[in-house]
Amino acid sequence: MIETLDTTTPYPGLRLERRGHTALVTLTNPPAHTWTSERLTALTRLIGDLNLDRDIYALVITGEGNKFFSAGADLKLFADGDKGVAATMARRFGEAFEALAAFRGVSIAAINGYAMGGGLECALACDLRIAESHAVMALPEATVGLLPCAGGTQWLSWTVGESWAKRMVLLGERVDAETALLIGLVDDLVAKGESLVRALQWAERVQAQSPTSVSACKRLIQGARTAPPQSQLVAEREAFIGLFDTEDQREGVQAFLGKRSPAWRNG
Repeated sequence: MIETLDTTTPYPGLRLERRGHTALVTLTNPPAHTWTSERLTALTRLIGDLNLDRDIYALVITGEGNKFFSAGADLKLFADGDKGVAATMARRFGEAFEALAAFRGVSIAAINGYAMGGGLECALACDLRIAESHAVMALPEATVGLLPCAGGTQWLSWTVGESWAKRMVLLGERVDAETALLIGLVDDLVAKGESLVRALQWAERVQAQSPTSVSACKRLIQGARTAPPQSQLVAEREAFIGLFDTEDQREGVQAFLGKRSPAWRNG
C-alpha cells in the first residue's frame, strides 16, 4: 500500500510517502536536488515526525529522476562570502543529518545518481547505502575553498577508513559505484533504476525484526564509534535486560515458541 503523507506539503523539497511500515522520502528540488536552509529544516522536522510515528520502522531516501541523488548545497549561497549565511547553513546541515543519523529505525539511501558534497553526507548519515551502476560520489568542497561541514570528514573516515577519506577529501577524488562498493562506501550495487526497488526490499526485511530491538542495537553499534568497548559491553548487557520491559520482547519469544510470525507493537 502506498499512502502519501504530506497532502499539505509541510516539507519543502521533500516528498513523503508511506509504504507499509516504511517511510519513503524523495528529494524534489530539480535539477540537482540541492539543499537550502529551508529544505534542511524540513528534513529535521520530518525525521522528528517519523520518530513519533510508532508504525514506521524504516526510512528510505532517494532523489527524484535518474541523474542526481543530491548535488549538495547550492554554491550560489556562498558566492558573496557572507559568514552569517555560512554559519546558518552549517548549523542546518548539522541538525538535519545528525537527526537522520539518529533516526530510531533503519535508514537506507538509494543513490540513484550523483551524490556530491552534502548529497553524499546525507547518504553517509544513513545506516545503509545502495548505489546504481552510474552513480558517482565525492566530497569536492576543498576544490572551491570550503570543507565538508555536515559530518562528511567524520562519517566518511568511519565508513571507508582514513586513507580513502583523505583521497576523496584532500585530493578531491571522485568515486564510481564499483569503487564505492569495493571500499565499503556503499553496501550494494544495482543496475540503473533499481536502487529504490532494492532499498524497499531491504526495508521490508526490517519489518521482520523487533523495532525496539533494532533501535537499541543501532544505538550500540553507533556508540562503538566514540566509546571504548569496555563501556559499550556494559551498555549492551543493560540494553538486553531493558528489552524485558517491552511488549515486543514478550511477543517475539512467544511467537517463536508458537511457530508463528510476530505482531510487533514497537513498544
